[in-house]
Amino acid sequence: MTNDKQKNAELQMTNQKPSTERVFDLSDRTEVFAKDVIDLVRTIKRDVINNPLISQIIRSSTSVGANYMEADCAQSKKDFIHKISLCKKEAKETIYWLRIIAYVNKGVVEACKRLEQESYELVRIFSGIIKSSRANDKK
Repeated sequence: MTNDKQKNAELQMTNQKPSTERVFDLSDRTEVFAKDVIDLVRTIKRDVINNPLISQIIRSSTSVGANYMEADCAQSKKDFIHKISLCKKEAKETIYWLRIIAYVNKGVVEACKRLEQESYELVRIFSGIIKSSRANDKK
């Protein structure tokens, strides 16, 4: 076995994850997502078209994590589902703004695609949380 394979085998025995695997809890993941969007918009030229787009995407992308933090402190199952639904809505809105920013700023198309993929993954995660939370209510 190579050193990497040995390390991974040892980690599996101790129930630890290999270092090559991205490990984030959802609050960390949404924070990293917002920071990545902020880093992206810092590279974009400020002008009459980009300024409102930047404001919109900053609001929607940072709102994902903020709403997730609020969901963590929800006062009821209904409140939790509502806040997770807001996370999903803001992640979907961020996809829209990423597409418009990529259209206007050809130099950031690849970065926008990468962030769009992460946003799609977050939408799927939040959709799953909503679905399982509603299913648990019916039991």
